Amino acid sequence: MTSSDRPPRKVIPIAAATPEPSAEGEFVSLYEAQKKIYPRSISGYFARWRWVMVFLTQLVFYGLPWLEWGQRQMVLFDLGARRFYIFGLVLYPQDFIYLTGLLIISALSLFLFTAVAGRLWCGFACPQTVYTEMFMWIEHKIEGDRSARLRLDASPWTFEKIRKKFLKQAVWVAVALWTGFTFVGYFVPIRELGPELLAFSGGWQIFWVFFYGFATYGNAGFMREQVCKYMCPYARFQSAMFDRDTLIVTYDEARGEPRGPRVKTVDYKVKGLGDCIDCTLCVQVCPVGIDIRKGLQYECIGCGLCVDACNTVMDKMHYPRGLIRYSTQNGVLHRWSQSQILRHVLRPRVLIYTAVLVALCVGMLASLATRTPLKVDIVRDRAALSRIVAGGKLENVYRLQIMNATEAAQRYRIAASGLDGLEVASEQEIEIGAAESRWVAVRLQIPYGSVAPGSHTIHFDISAPENGGKVTEKSIFLVPR
Repeated sequence: MTSSDRPPRKVIPIAAATPEPSAEGEFVSLYEAQKKIYPRSISGYFARWRWVMVFLTQLVFYGLPWLEWGQRQMVLFDLGARRFYIFGLVLYPQDFIYLTGLLIISALSLFLFTAVAGRLWCGFACPQTVYTEMFMWIEHKIEGDRSARLRLDASPWTFEKIRKKFLKQAVWVAVALWTGFTFVGYFVPIRELGPELLAFSGGWQIFWVFFYGFATYGNAGFMREQVCKYMCPYARFQSAMFDRDTLIVTYDEARGEPRGPRVKTVDYKVKGLGDCIDCTLCVQVCPVGIDIRKGLQYECIGCGLCVDACNTVMDKMHYPRGLIRYSTQNGVLHRWSQSQILRHVLRPRVLIYTAVLVALCVGMLASLATRTPLKVDIVRDRAALSRIVAGGKLENVYRLQIMNATEAAQRYRIAASGLDGLEVASEQEIEIGAAESRWVAVRLQIPYGSVAPGSHTIHFDISAPENGGKVTEKSIFLVPR
């Protein structure tokens, strides 16, 4: 076939390139523009608990860096000096095992809480939830309630609209920057951080304050539920920790359906209606914009605001509360009482999680309580593994890093054992300042020929006579052939 025989090519304009639904099937778009959610404010049991958690978490977060312990900041992770101050504890990078234990305890706690009552962390204590709640409260105070915000966004740009939008953004930026400043204050002494920032003398500090401030501003001010839906991995794997006896926010379909509007003067049961009046308040108050009446969805953060909204409507209609409630799938299906539901919640899986978690917490606290405030690292001097010195002695040289994990100066005594005639030929006592570490050269000697050639195990004993602390570390004494 020649080019002249080919049928003419049909050119589709770019503006008309969107495919139309075909006769064989409906066209489904692979992209849906995200609609802005305007959550309605609600009061109730779960709403109050959310604000209690906001106050508690932010009181700790914003207040803790300003508290002092003796002559220092109470909680400070000094990365430059490699010191971590937590109340009366001074931890070093060598104490990494405690961080590992803390992460394991946190993960196991998350598993336990999720197995018991779903996404409690997400709904009440997650930083994304907490700061989103704070930012929405600011938005509500400046722009008004849900209907006022809808009208404001739909209205043309006037001086009043610009004033409200600018004021909201300014308050958001102030809260975000203060959050970034506080966060950096956990790693740089916060009382020194302020003057450094005002003098523009801390380049990295300024960067991280603005970085975390921008993250708070973007996540809580704009992205909001998008973080919970698409960025947080917890939403994706939570179903692996759920079962039919997990407490979740549930809609009682058997009681609520069929839903529909009604008047109080007419018996709705005669008309075949359920208790749900289809007011959609449960959808309007949801911070992630889902309809809980469609069943459990991975986007649900378990905040319980839909429960408060539904109970408010049930009270006005003089219907029993609990059309939407915290329950389990088995509890709703079998119409169990509250006591029956709780008995099934305390199932073997939960009891095992609890026992392991308690054991880990007790073990970690016991380890911290009995921890020796002294750390020692030993490195052999590779420049001179073994040498003969004056007096017919065979000498090995070591470098000891002695870390004082107390907040007072300490004198340490260095001794060695493991071979006949082994003695410390260098300085046997050393003083180290509070929360400091020092490298010390230590020379060990034995009479030449008193020990067979080879590598021999020895032990360094470093003790603090003043507080009774003692650390023993193993090393090798090399005797050449």
